Amino acid sequence: MKRVDDFRLRFGERELVPIMIGGMGVDISTAGLALEAARLGGIGHISDAMLPTVTDRRYKTKFVKEKQKQYKLNVHKADKSIVQFDLAQVAEATRLHVGKTMEAKRGDGMIFVNCMEKLTMNAPRETLCTRLRVALDAGIDGITLAAGLHLGSFALMEDHPRFRDARLGIIVSSLRALQLFLRKNARLNRLPDFIVVEGPLAGGHLGFGMDWAKYDLRTIFLEIRQFLQAEHLDIPLIPAGGIFTGSDAVDFLESGAAAVQVATRFTVAAECGIPEKVQQEYFRASEADIEVNMLSPTGYPMRMLKNCPAIGSGIRPNCEAFGYLLDGNGKCAYIDAYNREVAAHPDAKKISVKDKTCLCTHMRNYDCWTCGHYTYRLKDTTHRNADGTYQALSAEHIFRDYQFSTDNKVALPPQN
Repeated sequence: MKRVDDFRLRFGERELVPIMIGGMGVDISTAGLALEAARLGGIGHISDAMLPTVTDRRYKTKFVKEKQKQYKLNVHKADKSIVQFDLAQVAEATRLHVGKTMEAKRGDGMIFVNCMEKLTMNAPRETLCTRLRVALDAGIDGITLAAGLHLGSFALMEDHPRFRDARLGIIVSSLRALQLFLRKNARLNRLPDFIVVEGPLAGGHLGFGMDWAKYDLRTIFLEIRQFLQAEHLDIPLIPAGGIFTGSDAVDFLESGAAAVQVATRFTVAAECGIPEKVQQEYFRASEADIEVNMLSPTGYPMRMLKNCPAIGSGIRPNCEAFGYLLDGNGKCAYIDAYNREVAAHPDAKKISVKDKTCLCTHMRNYDCWTCGHYTYRLKDTTHRNADGTYQALSAEHIFRDYQFSTDNKVALPPQN
């Protein structure tokens, strides 16, 4: 019986263990988690979501404080169009986080940055261009284009000296999305180096509507594989979403996948950025505790735990400090929802917004508990302690279990 370790992901002459850890933001896929994946011979992601906020926490910068001070007189105004990011600070935050991570890299693996197109930051093209180009400047091994179609993202990098050197890939959830991307970028004569095919069981934002349950990762994967074969395009395919065991991964590798992307099981790794208290919520979750909703201001469905503090919260928008989801006109769906509730309850000391959530503030505070469909199975991957809590896992243990397990088994860690 084959194991994941019997396969290799090939990028030119380079061979890697075909395991990629997904890029979970905000700083959930930490540098430490990505570094472990690279040390073990696979691919790890860091996320570029809200990097000025992340570097304030990790490296003691003052980007958020400075931005908040600059726009403090705008806090109570509904119009956020004047709230702009300093591109030099965005560049410095990206350079710092990516650069420090790459300096610490050891082993034969690679580290990519997950770049979210929906992080519009009140200047979608300018901020995205800065994040992409500075990540390349800072030496990142590759970039995974996520949370959007990224039809213009390759063009933003085409004159960069590393445009054809770094590994550039895209996440899609349908053949149509891939075809749109390839058609839009045909003039650049630069194909993606890999394609992550993300199915409906993935965590966080989904590339589907609320009819997501009608879709199936294997069907989408096979459709895209057939298209690439018919077009004589040799691009590695990496399925993602719901791959919970090494045997799940082998099924895809034997069907022509070059590697698999996994994330849910790493949310409870010691190296993950999720606080230990919140990780226990993930361990305790049952299948009934998980929902897909439309709370995200991005307009994408999002999978999360039903009991997370972000749901129903009426926190005041903090765009002057954060504002990562403001569109090019300074608009955000949460601001509209919040102002509607304030107008409807003018005397209330505390309001509740049911239909949207302030994603920036809640992700920054680890209060938006996004998760994969199989989060309810995490309790079966470890030991339960005498006090009712669950034993933490190391990223190496989880990675090795994917790499070497068979028969749909999950190896438990040595008991503390």
